[in-house]
Amino acid sequence: MKLLYLLVDLGAISVPLLASFHPKIRLYKHWKALWPAILISSVPFIVWDSYFTRIGVWGFTPEYITDVGLFGLPIEELLFFICIPYACMFTYYCFRLWKGHLHLKAEQIVTWIFIGLCLILGLAGAGRYYTSSAMSWLAIFLIYLKWQAKPKWLGLFYYSHQFLLIPFVIVNGILTGTGPEKPVVWYNNAENLGVRFLTIPIEDVFYGMLLLLLNAFLFEVFLQKSEARQSASENLPVRN
Repeated sequence: MKLLYLLVDLGAISVPLLASFHPKIRLYKHWKALWPAILISSVPFIVWDSYFTRIGVWGFTPEYITDVGLFGLPIEELLFFICIPYACMFTYYCFRLWKGHLHLKAEQIVTWIFIGLCLILGLAGAGRYYTSSAMSWLAIFLIYLKWQAKPKWLGLFYYSHQFLLIPFVIVNGILTGTGPEKPVVWYNNAENLGVRFLTIPIEDVFYGMLLLLLNAFLFEVFLQKSEARQSASENLPVRN
């Protein structure tokens, strides 16, 4: 089924995109912050993806993708970095409206747990391209957030992220072979730990978290700048 990967992408974004116009959500009003965050975040991942595809760390089964591609990647893979982050940032934004910048008591613990897991698994998979890179970059970004950026939204991110695990398993499960006769995206097990949940490599959990953390980071930066400009404009003196 040549359209399988494309249908996964479109299925992931369709409902969140339509729901963005709901009067109680109105995420569309913040597209000037969200779309740049998504597009900028996609750049390093596309470069990373393209290189790993070229050297055989992973690849794509031709039966499930169209013949359209760019940068050595099928168009569906490029859309993945737009559709999936949009759907996830929609969920994050809904929790932001509901919970505000939630401060979790366990925020520091969760951060330390993930940093620790990255270090342990990174050492266990030393020399394996996917394991080493995913663990290293997530650990570095978490360290930056914890000691340098110190964002107020990190607890909210952890809170919303737990609700994304079910759709993560469904989408990644389909792409890695849960359901289809062959995996849409195949992995060279010489470059990962070979540990899987169903058909999903454990590295995907950390890779996906890094992708969404970067999206949330940039979304919050642009959103706060937009809100600051709006607040400043509302406080401008009226000219006679």
